[in-house]
Amino acid sequence: MAETIYDVAIIGSGPGGYTAAIRAAQLGLRPCLIEKGERLGGTCLLVGCIPTKALLFNAEIYDHLKAGKEFGIEGTDGAKLNWATIQSRKDKIVLKHTKGLDYLMRKNKVDVVKGYGRLAGPRKDGVLTVDVQGGTNVKAKNVILATGSEAKMLPGLKPDDRILTNIEILSLQSIPKSLVVVGAGAVGVEFASIYKSFDCDVTILEMLPRLVPLEDEEISKELMRSFNKRGIKSFVGAKVEKIEKTKSGIAVNFTPQDGKQQKIEAEKILIAVGRAPQTANVGLEKTKIKAERGFVHTNQWMETAEPGVYAVGDIIAGFPQLAHVAFMQGMVAAAHIAGKAARPLNRNRIPNCTYCEPQISSVGMSEAAAREAGREVKIGKFPFSANSKASIVGSHEGFVKVVADAKYGELLGVHIIGPQATEMIAEAVAAMDAEATVDELMFTIHPHPTLSEAMFDGIENVYGLSINI
Repeated sequence: MAETIYDVAIIGSGPGGYTAAIRAAQLGLRPCLIEKGERLGGTCLLVGCIPTKALLFNAEIYDHLKAGKEFGIEGTDGAKLNWATIQSRKDKIVLKHTKGLDYLMRKNKVDVVKGYGRLAGPRKDGVLTVDVQGGTNVKAKNVILATGSEAKMLPGLKPDDRILTNIEILSLQSIPKSLVVVGAGAVGVEFASIYKSFDCDVTILEMLPRLVPLEDEEISKELMRSFNKRGIKSFVGAKVEKIEKTKSGIAVNFTPQDGKQQKIEAEKILIAVGRAPQTANVGLEKTKIKAERGFVHTNQWMETAEPGVYAVGDIIAGFPQLAHVAFMQGMVAAAHIAGKAARPLNRNRIPNCTYCEPQISSVGMSEAAAREAGREVKIGKFPFSANSKASIVGSHEGFVKVVADAKYGELLGVHIIGPQATEMIAEAVAAMDAEATVDELMFTIHPHPTLSEAMFDGIENVYGLSINI
């Protein structure tokens, strides 16, 4: 019996990996998906995006219940959380979608091989070999590396029942009374938001000068204001000096901006200081691929320096570690392998989304980045406090900010903080991708009453013509 030689073997079944496998099959290729874990889906589905957003939805509902009287709903004062049910619902959502991936693999005739996969070396006679733990060899004309990332840990620390990463905090047996979060990127502020809603005392320590430091500066200021209002204590410019365990929890010594060292104690601490690419043990050293701090460089079609080897997702240099980036990279790689039309990713057209309360989303250049690039800009802003749908849903925090080219009206960036911000940003991405100008968008009808009208008003405000402020 002839040995199977696949058109493409994908190592890793996260968003980039499973998307590449499905798209490859749709385009007539024979793919094989190699996964080291028991379930498909990677960090995003199993211990990242999906379970986190499930908890955030619970937190949103609980916040609404606590404000029940404002909405004319009596008897919500004594509402209690059933943590076991909350965790069970989260786990059921994850399980449903892992089963969905199993179905999609069968539907698209994607062969799934379980085990840890490593490149065995360069192509030989046009074929690459992946050594899979357990003695299996997978042979393919092309390989896509989609091995993902893992949470970084501060030096000298290891995750346990008190020192948490995104994995441990998702499986807590009870809600802690107090939590310190180190790092105010998306992961840090999302978990801070969740546990504050669940009546936990939360403190954030961020080394850089502001929360969500990758966002526009005005967004960071608004989040700080909102978090302060919610009772989330935030220290920026804060250097963590020492973390040690106490009898009942942890103690953190840190130095804030004023230089006066402080100490805070809590039941748990979440380390949310970024994610490291998982490329240390995938066989790169046997190829022409040279990793830089663990990250892999590719061309616009996601090809690495090794012929026939592609890479997608969190291991790619120069791109944000986001599931939707991995999705598109997987599709681009699969299309290129199949010889079909594809379009490279545009770094400036990637939306960023943070699902804390209030939500944050953005695409394109911040005001500061645009000015630093030498662009003459006009700014349009519109507050949700003046949006009728925001009044209806009882969420008045935040604003829409539009950064536009002053001469031609080109949309350079859109930044949103407020209700359903993560749902609204797709309009800006589509508009920028289509190279729409402010002048064109000013005549794009938005339905009323909707939160999306805030985008319309922000666009009109670029020229000082917003009707509602």
